[in-house]
Amino acid sequence: MAPGRVLVIAGSDSSGGAGLEADQKVLAAHGCYAMTATTALTVQNTLGVRNIHVIPAAFVEQQIDACIEDVGVDVVKTGMLAAAETIEMVAKMVDKHGITKIVVDPVMASTSGSTLLPEEAIEQLVKHLLPRTYVLTPNMPEAGLILAHHGGAAPEVRSVDDLEAMARRIQALGPRWVLLKGGHLPFTDAMLVSPAAEQNRIVVDVLVGPEDQVLRVQSPWQDSSSTHGTGCSLASAIAAGLAKGDDVPTAVRAACRYIEAAIRTAPQLGHGHGPLNHFHSTYSLPFSPGYFLEYLHAREDVSAQWQRYITHPFVMAMGDGTLPLESFKSYIIQDYQFLIQFARANALAAYKATSIEDIASSAMVVDTIMQEIKLHVNYCKTFDIPLSDLQSADEHQACTAYTRYVLDIGQSQDWLALQVALAPCLFGYADIAKMLLAHPDTQKTDNVYWQWIETYASEEYMKGVRILSELLEKHIQAQSPSRVQELVRIFIHATKMEIGFWEMFPCKL
Repeated sequence: MAPGRVLVIAGSDSSGGAGLEADQKVLAAHGCYAMTATTALTVQNTLGVRNIHVIPAAFVEQQIDACIEDVGVDVVKTGMLAAAETIEMVAKMVDKHGITKIVVDPVMASTSGSTLLPEEAIEQLVKHLLPRTYVLTPNMPEAGLILAHHGGAAPEVRSVDDLEAMARRIQALGPRWVLLKGGHLPFTDAMLVSPAAEQNRIVVDVLVGPEDQVLRVQSPWQDSSSTHGTGCSLASAIAAGLAKGDDVPTAVRAACRYIEAAIRTAPQLGHGHGPLNHFHSTYSLPFSPGYFLEYLHAREDVSAQWQRYITHPFVMAMGDGTLPLESFKSYIIQDYQFLIQFARANALAAYKATSIEDIASSAMVVDTIMQEIKLHVNYCKTFDIPLSDLQSADEHQACTAYTRYVLDIGQSQDWLALQVALAPCLFGYADIAKMLLAHPDTQKTDNVYWQWIETYASEEYMKGVRILSELLEKHIQAQSPSRVQELVRIFIHATKMEIGFWEMFPCKL
């Protein structure tokens, strides 16, 4: 699915905590595509705004046109508009492009108290932009300024009902929805305006909409200095929800929860009002899509075990032809036992799979194992080992430990975990064969084990390796970082079990 497209018309914050920089972080965290039209450049940090350079409205207009005419837009979000001319221009652009969903954060002052919208521009905001606004998100000081310019003085607020009444008065100025943010006016446990900081308990954001719709979102009061960019971030989170198809109450509630967590988990940067943690619910995998296996083998904890596995003395002795024949015979008898359990595990994987494609892949592996068993039986005959001996042989404890570990993973965990547990066998034999083919000590003539090497270097075997590789790369993308670490541990343990399989047999006479 294409991401929701959000155009942000706002100022730039050089410290990255508010403005366009915060907006883009929020939209990225919500999986949306962000575009920008820059209205002003600011010199600021967590301590305050030092300077503002306003971008001419005509240039901002060109930015808006360029974005909408090419990429298109689902939602427009405005922040710091900086000048009356820019506000008038944005109102015209809303009409020109037929924009129906515009989220307006009426930025008038920074958290540190700096003026970001001239007094004369507030009237233009009320007159030109509010009637075109889909969702307006004022805080208490901004609500008071809006009413002072159009609608009379702000009423005294004592309760949540007073907040709702104030939001309704602002809604009468044109916005379809108004979210009045209560962060500047915390409540007590009794849901009354708190008279002192020690009684601050609850923050209430009140959303009012058409047909008397109302939503009150309660959040715990947080005594935090990490509040830089909360208004910008909240409005962008609402815009993201709308761009993804949420209705306004759903988008608002989710955005309020997002901001509460962003303050609670803030990184504590700067010496003033610090920025939020915009990515508290965004997972970052330690590898790029399609490169999980490369990442896996590059890990020190994996590579050390992997090298022990694929260059084990048993393996190297097969390559140079010095492996005792009786050891190899014992190995291929146990390998027959292993293949049976391996087939069971893949049959279980088919049962565990949730898509027909993955079911079919596992079933195909079982069929491939069946063919491999037939070849294995014929291969054993060349060493004078009849099928009856294979079937009557006792399973070695190392074989039992390995295969039952894999089956236990299949029983107790999901399809992907089972595939990871199976992977060291399939991938390892391929790596071993490729390594031996290239190794200078490998005997390619008069080596009784050469056929084994050729089997696992064959195109048919490599086809199976590619199928499992593609499956793992596809499904690993949906996992969390912590789940990836769990799967890596399964892979390492299964690799150790493969090493134990080699160590069942003497490598030297």
